[in-house]
Amino acid sequence: SLPSHSPSFSSPLSQFARVWIPDADEVWKSAELTKNYKHGDSTLHLTLEDGMDIEHKLDDKTKNLPHLRNPDILVGENDLTALSYLHEPAVLHNLKVRFTDSKLIYTYCGIVLVAINPYENLPIYGSDIINAYSGQNMGDMDPHIFAVAEEAYKQMARDERNQSIIVSGESGAGKTVSAKYAMRYFATVSGAATEANVEEKVLASNPIMEAIGNAKTTRNDNSSRFGKYIEIGFDKHFRIIGANMRTYLLEKSRVVFQADEERNYHIFYQLCASSHLPEFKNLKLGSADVFHCTNQGRNPVIDGVDDAKEMCTTQHAFSLLGINELNQKGLFQVLAAILHLGNVEIKDRDSDSSIIPPNNRHLMVFCELMGVTYQDMSHWLCHKKLKTAQETYIKPIPRLQASNARDALAKHIYAKVFNWIVDHVNKSLRATVKQHSFIGVLDIYGFETFEINSFEQFCINYANEKLQQQFNMHVFKLEQEEYLKEQIPWTLIDFYDNQPCINLIEAKMGVLDLLDEECKMPKGSDDSWAQKLYNTHLKTCSLFEKPRMSNKAFIIQHFADKVQYQCDGFLEKNKDTVNEEQINVLKASKLDLLVELFQDEEKVTSPTGTAPGGRTRLSVKPKEIRSGASSKEHKKTVGCQFRNSLAMLMETLNATTPHYVRCIKPNDLKFPFTFDPKRAVQQLRACGVLETIRISAAGFPSRWTYQEFFSRYRVLMKQKDVLSDRRLTCRNVLEKLVQDQDKYQFGKTKIFFRAGQVAYLEKLRADKLRKACVRIQKTIRCWLVRKKYLRKKHAAITIQRYTRGHQARCLVKYMRRTLAAITIQKFQRMCVQRKLYLQKQAAALVMQTILRAYMARQKYQGLLRNHKAVFIQKHVRGWLARQRYKRSLRAIVYLQCCIRRMKAKKELKKLKIEARSVEHFKKLNVGMENKIMQLQRKLDEQAKDNRVTSERLNSLETSHAVESEKLKVEVSKLKGIEEEAKNNANRVTSLLEELERLRKELTTTQKEKKTIEDWATKYRDEMEKMVAELKQQNGLLKTEKDDLNRMIKEQSQQMTEKMTRALVEETQQLESDLNEERSRYQNLLTEHLRLEERYDDLKEEITLSVSVPKPGHRRTDSTHSSNGSECTYNSEFAESEESSRHGEDVTRGMDTSLTLKLQKRVTELEQEKSSLRNELENKEEQFQRARVRDDEEHKKSRGAELEYESLKRQELDSENKKLKHDLTAMRQSLLGNAGAGAGAPGSPPYKVLMDQLNSSCEELEVRKEEVLILRSQLVSQKEAMQHKETMTEPVHYAEDVHKMKDSGAITQAYLGLKETNRYISLSLSLSLSLSFSLLLSLPLPLSPSLCISTLSCFLSLTHTLSTEDPTAYRSAKVNILRRMVDLMEQLEKQDKTIRKLKKQLKVFSKKIGEMGGKEGDTISPGQMVEETVRPVNIPRREKDFQGMLEYKKEDELKLVKNLILELKPRGVAVNLIPGLPAYILFMCLRHADYVNDDQKVRTLLTSTINSIKKILKKRGDDFETVSFWLSNTCRFLHCLKQYSGDESFMKHNTPKQNDHCLSNFDLAEYRQVLSDLAIQIYQQLIKCMESILQPMIVSGMLEHETIQGVSGVKPTGLRKRTSSIADEGTYTLESILRQLSAFHSTMCQHGTDPELIKQVVKQQFYIIGAVTLNNLLLRKDMCSWSKGMQIRYNVSQLEEWLRDKSLMLCGAKETLEPLIQAAQLLQVKKKTDEDAEAICSMCNSLSTSQIVKVLNLYTPVNEFEERVSVTFIRTIQTRLRDRCETPQLLMDTKIIYPVTFPFNPSSLALETIQIPGSLNLAFLTRV
Repeated sequence: SLPSHSPSFSSPLSQFARVWIPDADEVWKSAELTKNYKHGDSTLHLTLEDGMDIEHKLDDKTKNLPHLRNPDILVGENDLTALSYLHEPAVLHNLKVRFTDSKLIYTYCGIVLVAINPYENLPIYGSDIINAYSGQNMGDMDPHIFAVAEEAYKQMARDERNQSIIVSGESGAGKTVSAKYAMRYFATVSGAATEANVEEKVLASNPIMEAIGNAKTTRNDNSSRFGKYIEIGFDKHFRIIGANMRTYLLEKSRVVFQADEERNYHIFYQLCASSHLPEFKNLKLGSADVFHCTNQGRNPVIDGVDDAKEMCTTQHAFSLLGINELNQKGLFQVLAAILHLGNVEIKDRDSDSSIIPPNNRHLMVFCELMGVTYQDMSHWLCHKKLKTAQETYIKPIPRLQASNARDALAKHIYAKVFNWIVDHVNKSLRATVKQHSFIGVLDIYGFETFEINSFEQFCINYANEKLQQQFNMHVFKLEQEEYLKEQIPWTLIDFYDNQPCINLIEAKMGVLDLLDEECKMPKGSDDSWAQKLYNTHLKTCSLFEKPRMSNKAFIIQHFADKVQYQCDGFLEKNKDTVNEEQINVLKASKLDLLVELFQDEEKVTSPTGTAPGGRTRLSVKPKEIRSGASSKEHKKTVGCQFRNSLAMLMETLNATTPHYVRCIKPNDLKFPFTFDPKRAVQQLRACGVLETIRISAAGFPSRWTYQEFFSRYRVLMKQKDVLSDRRLTCRNVLEKLVQDQDKYQFGKTKIFFRAGQVAYLEKLRADKLRKACVRIQKTIRCWLVRKKYLRKKHAAITIQRYTRGHQARCLVKYMRRTLAAITIQKFQRMCVQRKLYLQKQAAALVMQTILRAYMARQKYQGLLRNHKAVFIQKHVRGWLARQRYKRSLRAIVYLQCCIRRMKAKKELKKLKIEARSVEHFKKLNVGMENKIMQLQRKLDEQAKDNRVTSERLNSLETSHAVESEKLKVEVSKLKGIEEEAKNNANRVTSLLEELERLRKELTTTQKEKKTIEDWATKYRDEMEKMVAELKQQNGLLKTEKDDLNRMIKEQSQQMTEKMTRALVEETQQLESDLNEERSRYQNLLTEHLRLEERYDDLKEEITLSVSVPKPGHRRTDSTHSSNGSECTYNSEFAESEESSRHGEDVTRGMDTSLTLKLQKRVTELEQEKSSLRNELENKEEQFQRARVRDDEEHKKSRGAELEYESLKRQELDSENKKLKHDLTAMRQSLLGNAGAGAGAPGSPPYKVLMDQLNSSCEELEVRKEEVLILRSQLVSQKEAMQHKETMTEPVHYAEDVHKMKDSGAITQAYLGLKETNRYISLSLSLSLSLSFSLLLSLPLPLSPSLCISTLSCFLSLTHTLSTEDPTAYRSAKVNILRRMVDLMEQLEKQDKTIRKLKKQLKVFSKKIGEMGGKEGDTISPGQMVEETVRPVNIPRREKDFQGMLEYKKEDELKLVKNLILELKPRGVAVNLIPGLPAYILFMCLRHADYVNDDQKVRTLLTSTINSIKKILKKRGDDFETVSFWLSNTCRFLHCLKQYSGDESFMKHNTPKQNDHCLSNFDLAEYRQVLSDLAIQIYQQLIKCMESILQPMIVSGMLEHETIQGVSGVKPTGLRKRTSSIADEGTYTLESILRQLSAFHSTMCQHGTDPELIKQVVKQQFYIIGAVTLNNLLLRKDMCSWSKGMQIRYNVSQLEEWLRDKSLMLCGAKETLEPLIQAAQLLQVKKKTDEDAEAICSMCNSLSTSQIVKVLNLYTPVNEFEERVSVTFIRTIQTRLRDRCETPQLLMDTKIIYPVTFPFNPSSLALETIQIPGSLNLAFLTRV
């Protein structure tokens, strides 16, 4: 254990002192002394934290006392050197508290960043975190890998010195991830210097190296099995230009062997997982379980990792780094061949030889993939060649040696592949320009010790010994520099020097030297090498030991621990031999990549290349180079080359400034945020962190500046001790507080303390504060108790007085109540008796009444029964008679009912079918009353049918009676005939037969009649039944109708409420969408402005890069406005024109490389354009072919539609003929009446023309309505078909029509409609062109306004033809516009003449009025005209200005130059009216509009916009300039709106201002351009303010103590933070408020709109709140109760500033809400569930991650505060689990709220504006 340093107070181990004692399970345990320790005591009486009392025995030999615990306020510090007691248990406890309680994985330990693997993805590596750490000092933010990277980047730029970041740790500690994040930081912060994305390539190298160099081990699923050093190169501007990678000691043995639960390299499993893909079929791979090289670990799958997906990532990375598909295919072939080689089975032939079975499948696949012969490879796998001086022998080898040779070949091939990939990655990352500096990132293995340690662990620990030596020397050097800088006497500090251990390994006759010597021996073995080690070092070196029970192992005492190495395999791994003939076979391969891998076999490998473990040592070489230096160099062993490469690495590191990151693995089970003290302390000892602590603790580890010491321990000083000289004050106080002068030293700027002194001072401070608290509490409690006593005394007297009064009142009240009670009882008893009597009387009367009524009712009921019996008999008899009649009636109606029933059933069936459809059901529901009326109507019709049927039956009976009469007549005739038959006997028989026949017919008729009667009766019954059912259905329908009405009402109410809510939500959503869209649009404008500036910068660079311009054609660039749709003209100033011409001419002399790149880019764009054009043509051809095919398919089904179209064409033809006829008639009438008044209004030609025009307009409107209706029908049919076919993708309509099923009719309708539309358009265009030509042929005496309106009508009509016939449309439009221009000029001339005549008329009328004053009554109008007018003196009036400024065209550049480019905002803002330049420009614009000069308007507006852009580009960082032109741009925009003539902008105008409106031009598009310009100026203003405010915010809002003495400065350790004391150069809150006031006053002086000022202030406050909160979330020292009070006070000062400026309603206060809630969170109680509930409801503007982060960072500054428990934080997380929010931790400080420019009219009259002479605008003339 490390020795402890006792503080200067007398009894450090007194009662209640807390100490650390060793523990077997937890390494160190906390305990508290129960008795004072006296010198000489052998035991300590302690109480553990769990309450157990123990006795701790001290070591009899050393008598070392246990380590003292630090005060609680020092626990959890960012820097371990800030701890007062620096020892192992304090370090371990501090790391545990930060890791498990605060969830902080990074901690500083002096210059070292300790990173603990959380085994969980944390949201602390995003781009927002990178931006937060960028540009910050390392001590100002919480520990982070980004802070180390920023420090390295900053030192590289500041000191012009290369940097290194050394990341070390054991497997699974997170080294690779830390190195990856460091490189990501450099790539994000610096960017790339070239067009190629070098930073992306640097990051893309990670997945490749992880695939080929990482594997799963028992400790880590993604363990790097090699070391690497990546140099990231930077140019002179410190932008990434390239990178280079060196690798060390690849673990090749893993290719052929893996332990249980481990895997081979990831790339093999990725290939097996992707074997089903077509591009990998030829590799003949399968599952990883079938290959020996991948199934030995028996766990081929990593949880949560998809190897197939990772393969795609690896391929993408290969492509990004420039490795083409051919080389990728070759690599995959070689890697697959290694898997097949591992499955080659070698069998014994005899004891000394071996054989491969013939036609071995895996060997055949291996040979096929590698392009070698099967016979040669199978032969040399089982044989080897022995060479002597004279002969060469081929000797068979036994199976074991053959298997080893096969494995050696596989390892050798993989090492070659690994080297090749690394070389190509380096080529891709190689810088194309000169490297100015670099930052190296070393990701190397940490100290390793296992149960069995071999050659690999020996090399790893050797490298760690070298790195630890370099680390110790660097720490020692920094300590020495700090002491010398502060002029502290330097005393030699004893620290562990591991040079003896390094000498044991690498010195002459050291372990490596003896190993190389043994490798050169012909019969060298591991046993003989072990004996040499024993003989050489066992007695001479104390760091070398021999195990007791083994003769094949040795022990070395490393800096971290003792490690026992097994000698088996050392020689073989050091030689790294491979069969030479096998290599020759591979060299003869047909695979080009394999030949490339082995072509440098004879060359010397650069020590900057891959690890020595990754190279073949005794490989085959050509005979001609066997001797000499190259041969010797080639035969270097693995250990020798590793020693050389390690020496080069140390040389590189010593030439750079190192930064250390030590990664710690918290547990072996990979549990998140679980801390195993044993494993942690083992790694802390191994990585050198404790050595840093020991070196620091040996001197003066605690260091304070004088100001910090004074601020922290001001409470220990008396008023008389405080002097103006802080240094002298601190010296005097320390001499009084600490008697031992050796416990501290005074430097130039700091005070140095021994270990434990800060704890002692903290104890004194806490005691002083505690005494002060006790005194304050005593006084306050006394005051409270006395106040409470006086209050009670006064209350007692008052209570007594009121009690006595109350008692007296109660007595009086009692007496009154007694008297009242007696009186009440008397009257109450009387009332009771009277009530009883009245009740009995009423009961008797009721009984008599009931009895009499009962008897009367009985008598009445008897009479009523008799009467009703008679009535019933009467009605029953009548009913029976009616029933008989009804039965006879039913028989008559039955026939009709049967037929109608059949029809009704059919109709009912149809109705049921229709009722099943949803549409019918809806119609039934909608028109239920109509249905009921229809049913009633049907009942009436059926009753009518019944009457008709009964009439028919009556007619049948009548006919039957007639027939009966006829029969009677016949009978009478027959009787006559019978009488005659007596005379004629021959005729009797025939007459009898005839009579029989007639009787039979009568019988049949009677039967039929009976049948008909039965059927009628049945039909009548059925009809009655049907009527009853219909009535029942009618009732049901009515009920349903009522229910539906009720439901409709309820649904309407619900829908109304729902629609109201939806309307509110939709309004809110629309507002948010509008803000998002506005923000997106303004961001695009910002990007557009940035690109414009970049374009201008490049143009200027090109202009400046060439000194002599070449002659050529000069062109001026057309100036484009910020609006994409707005085209402007060439109106640049003379200077810009000359520069643009010069730039245009000298482009030939620009940089050749840039020209080639631009040409290449243009070629690529042209190729892309041509390919897109070809693709478009192909699509069009396909569409045309499909259309033709579909037309042919649907030709047969067009009949009805084509007939309809033919009818439409005929109708149109007739209409066309009619139009031609009308035109001919009109021409004839014109020709016939060609005279002076032919074209006058009211003339026949004029009437004919107007009639024709009106009819044409009406016809066109009708046709347009028909087309729209047809189109809408077609679209609705299309949507219906799409709905039926459930089509999900939008396609072109024409294609969609042809693709739909059963859509022949729709296709025909669409094509017919298109043809009809074209025909209508042609007809209308013909008629319009004829009418127009006729109108043009008319003479001009027509009314100009009428002609203009007519031509406008023509123009609107012809607009519909533009899509069908654009040529005709353009020509017609040109003619119409020309005619309109002529007419408008004529109209303007007439208006001028009218105005002139009106003025003359006013003058004459005034003269007449003056003359008529005396003689007006006597002079008649006739006399007035005849007499001469007497001359009158007219007084000259002052000229009436119209608020316009006139200038000449050549003065435009001078105007822009004097008014914009050379104008100083400060003078204008102070001396003149706000917005004067805007008013002047608008007055000039008004004159250009007045004279109708469109060219002048365009050039003036364009020049103004470009000049403002130019001045902003030139002075964009000057707040006054930007604010001034923002105000003037907005005022100019408001003027354009106010005087535009639009009624919505003229509401607040005066009549005079309305007269000044623009009359000729609509400048709405230019208003949009100016609005975009104003947005750009606003964003530039915000950026300018942000750059000014940014340095002030953190210092003023967080670090500066606005309330002095509330928070004391805690110890900060080695990395000092920014001081919170207000020095001369420190920003305070007053600085921020002064700056805000300056901003506000400047904008007010410039006349900025109040609404715009509110938006600017809101943006300012958002920046202040976001930056402050982000820094709070990343600074643990700021998360305390006192800092929360400081923040709330600062926020209240900002709110007070808002009140003073009347800006409380601008929304700025709401932007500070997250910061306010964070400050409240620091101050509220954080213990119970009620507190958690209150926090959850209070912090609604903070995200869950922000709340948890603040609670985790909360740190007590004083001993009176308590930490937040882990349970409470988990409770908060549980309660906030359902919140829907983004997981982002930090606020986005780059957000700019979308700006709006509300219309703000000016009351200033333009004619009153005076132009000062200081503006040099004398060439302007007021009009």
